[in-house]
Amino acid sequence: MPELPEVETMRRGLAGIVGRRVAALEFPRSRVRPISITPRPAALAGRVAGRTIAGAHRRGKRVVLELVTAATDRLWLVVEPRMTGLFLVGDPPSSDHVRMRVHLAGRGAPGNVLFWDRRGLGTIRLLDDRGLEAVCGATVLGPDGLTVTGADLRAALGRSRRAVKVALLDQRAVAGIGNIYAAEILFRAGIDPRTHCRRLAADDWERIANRTRTVLAEAVRLEGSSIGDETYRTTDNRPGRAQLRHRVYGREDEPCRGCGTPVLRIVQAQRATFFCPICQVRPRTARRRGLATGSRMP
Repeated sequence: MPELPEVETMRRGLAGIVGRRVAALEFPRSRVRPISITPRPAALAGRVAGRTIAGAHRRGKRVVLELVTAATDRLWLVVEPRMTGLFLVGDPPSSDHVRMRVHLAGRGAPGNVLFWDRRGLGTIRLLDDRGLEAVCGATVLGPDGLTVTGADLRAALGRSRRAVKVALLDQRAVAGIGNIYAAEILFRAGIDPRTHCRRLAADDWERIANRTRTVLAEAVRLEGSSIGDETYRTTDNRPGRAQLRHRVYGREDEPCRGCGTPVLRIVQAQRATFFCPICQVRPRTARRRGLATGSRMP
């Protein structure tokens, strides 16, 4: 967290600053845990000041600001929010955790954009084209979760011995899926998260890919999920609404919205996994029972 829907919401919230010029970049001093900034803050600020923001992009779970000069020299400011990072155009939850302030030239609103990170796990990097490719190019990130196909997933994961829930978190296989949405995707696909990837057939991968695109697009439309203490907020400081549609995530012992059976919680690769033991079956079990896997999903 944040995952693809939250980061895509951040990117869309920054669309209004495209075309604006960066007057200055500030990294406020603080007593809290520092985040990773490359190159050093003073050098990074010096290289960015005066550049125009030509685009606000997303690569997997990263926000990427395209910065140009009149000479078309291009750099990329790559920000990975990780657990608690946020882009904001208003007042932050706390001043101590403001990690970067982008001052924008001119009188238009907003006057500045903040990157805020309570836990300090986020990263900020200034890269050229070659560096961008090395950090989040095709050799590092798989197809985006909003466009991934069954053939993509099968090629990347079809021979893996890993449990499918764990495998979907591999950014080299598919970019943007995290713990929340992996659980929701597999619920809607009707597949047990413990199923080994190599046991899944081509139609299983097609169904997973289809539900991946559907679940992520729906969450983007609802501006992401604000869970727990609702640390995640939109750029204009509103909570997301996708958590209201969660079918299994965070719903341990609550009735499944498909069949009423209590939702189970297990731990996989040190992360919590939520699923319904009735609606989500292992492919062989489904065939033996004569069921169409996922047929109970709404």
